[in-house]
Amino acid sequence: MGKWLKASLLMVAGVLASIGFAQAEDKTAKGFAEYVTALKAEAQQKGFDESLLNDAFSDISFRPTVIKSDKNQPEKKITLDSYLASRVPDWKVQQAVEMYNKHKPLLEEIGKKFQVQPRFIVALWGNESNFGRIQGNYSVLSALASLAYEGRREKLFKDNLFAALTILDEGHTSVDALKGSWAGAMGQSQFMPISFLNYAVDYDGDGRKDIWQTEADVFASIANYLSSEGWDYNGTWGRQVSLTQPIKEFGLSKSLYKPLADWQQAGVRRFDGSDLPNVDIQASLIMPDGSEGRVYLVYNNFHTLMKWNRSSYFGVSVGYLSERIKRGY
Repeated sequence: MGKWLKASLLMVAGVLASIGFAQAEDKTAKGFAEYVTALKAEAQQKGFDESLLNDAFSDISFRPTVIKSDKNQPEKKITLDSYLASRVPDWKVQQAVEMYNKHKPLLEEIGKKFQVQPRFIVALWGNESNFGRIQGNYSVLSALASLAYEGRREKLFKDNLFAALTILDEGHTSVDALKGSWAGAMGQSQFMPISFLNYAVDYDGDGRKDIWQTEADVFASIANYLSSEGWDYNGTWGRQVSLTQPIKEFGLSKSLYKPLADWQQAGVRRFDGSDLPNVDIQASLIMPDGSEGRVYLVYNNFHTLMKWNRSSYFGVSVGYLSERIKRGY
């Protein structure tokens, strides 16, 4: 094959590929536009005001980056040690203590009302949004519509989209200000819209549940979530332990939730090797990185944290930061 012919064929192939890509993009854009029209019609059937829907749907656009982020979430490639080093570095601990002290009267008031220790409120606040500094700048409506259109978890994201419309209908924020993560999590507490409707609190009494700008509402909403999901005000989250012998059965399953006395008999000890406390507490044994990594006995409150986020790494990081706050850095 001559160089000229080869070059010509390559050029033609490139043009055809570009046309195919453009057609695919047009098909995606057209399909999304039709999907959004159907979503709007469904929202109308649910009774949402037409003017609200016109405003909310006027700027919804397909966000391929949202789909890419959802499909390509990283598999577990790091250890708990490296995760804690990145999620709870010393500078964040220092800021957590500073924030705790800055808002201490309000935190203690809210903690008492909802029966949640303030250090856990601050630990979740810090882990979720770096104390409100990182809330995400995606259009929540566009993100949710894009994820629903992609289809793998359509009902989940459609339900959250309709919940977001309810948030707008109730006047808690505006369409322009309804920003969040690529997955649709919002505000300083990073609530999904359904969680917002279930747990957000208007603590300052201004008529708006403002988890974006108002710390009182943020703290009360976090506390209300934990309290509603079974938080134990008199308990803690867990402790790092050591093993005197291999243990084959461990994890968060209810069948493996046992008294400390049973774990003591099975060879579990405090991290320093001494006996476990002689108290009537139920606990789960977890090994996020297997028996060669850190081992923890975790209590009821850790199970509540798992309802917030199913990652054991996340739960341990919240517990770890709460302990650092308690020690005052």
